[in-house]
Amino acid sequence: METKIKKAEILPLVKFDMDRLGLVQLFDKYVPNSHGADIPPSEVLCTMVMNIMVSAAPLYRVEDWLHDYLDGIAEQRIDAAKYNDDRLGRGLDLLFDADRSSFMMDLSAHAIREHQLLTEEIHNDSTSITFIGAYQGADPKAVNITYGHNKDHRPDCKQIVFGLNTTADGHIPLSYQLYDGHQADVTTHQPNWQRLREMLGKEDFIYIADSKLCGYDNLRLIDDNGGLFITIVPRNFREVKEFLKRVREGEQVEWQYVQIVPNSRNKGSVNTYRIHVGERMDGYRILWIHSDAKESLERKARESRIAKAQQALQEVSSGLNQYYLKSREQIEKAVKKATHGVGPYLVVTIHEEKTVQQVQIGKGRPGPNTRYREEQTTHDRLEWARNETEIQAAQHTDVTVHPPYTEEAFGMGRRGGTSIPFRAASITEFR
Repeated sequence: METKIKKAEILPLVKFDMDRLGLVQLFDKYVPNSHGADIPPSEVLCTMVMNIMVSAAPLYRVEDWLHDYLDGIAEQRIDAAKYNDDRLGRGLDLLFDADRSSFMMDLSAHAIREHQLLTEEIHNDSTSITFIGAYQGADPKAVNITYGHNKDHRPDCKQIVFGLNTTADGHIPLSYQLYDGHQADVTTHQPNWQRLREMLGKEDFIYIADSKLCGYDNLRLIDDNGGLFITIVPRNFREVKEFLKRVREGEQVEWQYVQIVPNSRNKGSVNTYRIHVGERMDGYRILWIHSDAKESLERKARESRIAKAQQALQEVSSGLNQYYLKSREQIEKAVKKATHGVGPYLVVTIHEEKTVQQVQIGKGRPGPNTRYREEQTTHDRLEWARNETEIQAAQHTDVTVHPPYTEEAFGMGRRGGTSIPFRAASITEFR
């Protein structure tokens, strides 16, 4: 008896979950086989979903992938040649013309029921998807691929904006939305919250998003309709500036709550969070978060920047009084560049030293009648020292949760002091 071994990988699991979600039936509903094709669009689209989950091949390689996987050994045999890139492209065209918003809402409802997902907390974030090349003759119904704030740090490339909602329970994608490449994140939250409200059939879920949510119009819409939110207050808000100013000046902060959670970035260690209930912002509570791990990172990063600045100052010092470091203006410009970002933490002084020497007038060997004139030469010298007062003041404000951002505080609605359960997941989500 001949034994054949087939490497099935995760495809059976993918197909099992697709069946649980009723994906074929949903595609049949929203992308019906109205043209009587021998392979319904639902099967074509499900094949592409399986490919994306297993190997994510380009359209012209899906046929080869099917030859390897669906050969009748581990899966049902099909004619892979029929799933060529033309057929797949036509399937995507049909999906584009379908009511994709309702399809996604229907799919999300299936997922919530089938997996019994908790929807008390919904997390939202957006990113940019970068495109390279020319995109002419685009469908007017499609999102506009254009220039915007590129989060891949490619301002030379066009993009679209992709927004995603996930459940806190398992981080399951719940819904998404595509926006034009120049769409500002701050304008996406109100329609997104309204769609979530319609899909979930309720308003009292906690909507969690980054600082772009923290606009008064956005917060009022959610609050006035009975919703809850957690967001981050940007550094340029008056409340943040005033709080940091008071802390830098030595005000003692009373930490009222302590939460200890495992440190996801350093296995085996824990991170301690402390919470201070601050003043209200337009009636909403502001919670200030102190993280031991974040404090340590901030101090190490600050010391690293100071050390690099001192090294740069040493290089400037060694090049004084020559080439492009002769005038006072040139030296001050070089010092400013060397201390960029750490200016308050270093005290730099430019000392001007003058020397006078006697110089012979005329040529020849000096004699009793030789005349001399005085010539004054100016040399500059750098001196610097750590400003420990400013460094210690900065250490008082190491209360942010996550280093990549400039935001400083979590705000929690509603207005009027309604109590909201504070969860560790809500803190760590934005690290």
